[in-house]
Amino acid sequence: MAETTTRAAEPRGFRSAELGWPELHRIPHPPRRLPLLGDVLGVNRATPLQDSLRFARQLGPIYRRKAFNREFVFVWGADLVADLADESRFAKHVGLGVANLRPVAGDGLFTAYNHEPNWQLAHDVLAPGFSREAMEAYHPMMLAVAGRLTDHWDREQAAGRSVVVPGDMTKLTLETIARTGFGHDFGSFERDRPHPFVTAMVGTLTYAQRLNSVPFPALLRRAAQRNADDIDYLNRMVDDLVNTRRTAGGDGDLLDRMLETAHPETGERLSPENVRRQVITFLVAGHETTSGALSFALHYLSRHPEVAARARAEVDRVWGSAAVPGYDQVAKLRYVRRVLDESLRLWPTAPAFAREAVQDTVLAGRHPMRRGAWTLVLTPMLQRDPEVWGADAERFDPDRFDPKAVRSRPPHVFKPFGTGARACIGRQFALHEATLVLGLLLRRYELRADPGYRLSVTERLTLMPEGLRLHLERRAGSGATAAPVADPDEAPAASESRCPVSRAGD
Repeated sequence: MAETTTRAAEPRGFRSAELGWPELHRIPHPPRRLPLLGDVLGVNRATPLQDSLRFARQLGPIYRRKAFNREFVFVWGADLVADLADESRFAKHVGLGVANLRPVAGDGLFTAYNHEPNWQLAHDVLAPGFSREAMEAYHPMMLAVAGRLTDHWDREQAAGRSVVVPGDMTKLTLETIARTGFGHDFGSFERDRPHPFVTAMVGTLTYAQRLNSVPFPALLRRAAQRNADDIDYLNRMVDDLVNTRRTAGGDGDLLDRMLETAHPETGERLSPENVRRQVITFLVAGHETTSGALSFALHYLSRHPEVAARARAEVDRVWGSAAVPGYDQVAKLRYVRRVLDESLRLWPTAPAFAREAVQDTVLAGRHPMRRGAWTLVLTPMLQRDPEVWGADAERFDPDRFDPKAVRSRPPHVFKPFGTGARACIGRQFALHEATLVLGLLLRRYELRADPGYRLSVTERLTLMPEGLRLHLERRAGSGATAAPVADPDEAPAASESRCPVSRAGD
């Protein structure tokens, strides 16, 4: 059973850094700090994460920023993050945009405070829903949804149109989690416009982020009303879904576990309100981050045809002439998984996580922290730390995840799913789904990038490539096995001449 930390300070709203860091003056901040306003010169309200990465490069592995009367400490140095991963001294901190999602997700798995008992109850009840046995049961449904994607892409390709990658990946991942977890079909691929659930979800995520960029929430009065309407819609939709299931029954998916399964030790069950919050959490978190991960991976594959060719050769070798891959065949796509991991390294779609001290302590032996003090870990900078990843850390190269390379790195330097007891419960689900989909798309299509496109990243708490379109060419045979190829994992590590790499923004 995962252990919940109960020693963390009770939440008392936002806690500015000066309340928890006795030697805050030793931590650098941007040079042009203004009275009352703080460090707001040159920042863009639409790209707070990318602004934070820019400051990180200027100020180093730990720094602070002030916006109006609120001060934040940011961390990305590998040794500092490794210390923050110590579960005996630090726990998840629910703050910033995550806390702003509590009106819709409450004490769901992602947004619960550490002291709230429903987190542990839901975690223990739902963890078996991500076992190997459960994952094997989800696999055919993942294949069915992926078939709807390829049917759509086949039509677009035949008509000579490019495909809208982020939008189509959002449809794919929403349908996948909805069908595997809750037996629901949103009909996303039959719609010309996003499903209202997606519109409401994006609205709540965007509003949660905007709350961090204004000194007074009252300035967002109209946006607050739209957010309240979005929350009402999400609640009604989920309540209808749950009520239908209570009437019709199900077949052992996540929703059935929420409704029927008691805690194995206490016999406690999830309350109706908690079921609603967990369903919303899974529907949002279960598709939003995976769609971003797939979109970034497809961008890089289209930009690096030699990487795509190597990944495609692995798919042909491992899957052979099988019409569809079996569950176990997906895990054998080791190079495809490296492509996914490298995309998540450069652009982790959940780009930060917060940690708070559960006792008075000293971070990495250098920075005193009082109980309840917290910091935000910038995952994209941690995963680009040149002291860990090398001087070319900004470049895309899947062979960074060759087993030998992975063993040579210290722990806690790759954290796209968070850390500790509160790390993403659906990690294996997301990785299986994304690897499967990349394999299917590589097997079926040649991916052609628009030469004029330059990666632009949109932020709504999660990250997504903006405006990404790809041109498709159907492969000859589309799924038939090509000539036998060598196992890429037995080949020497790729050099720049065999496997070109580029800057992350290319």
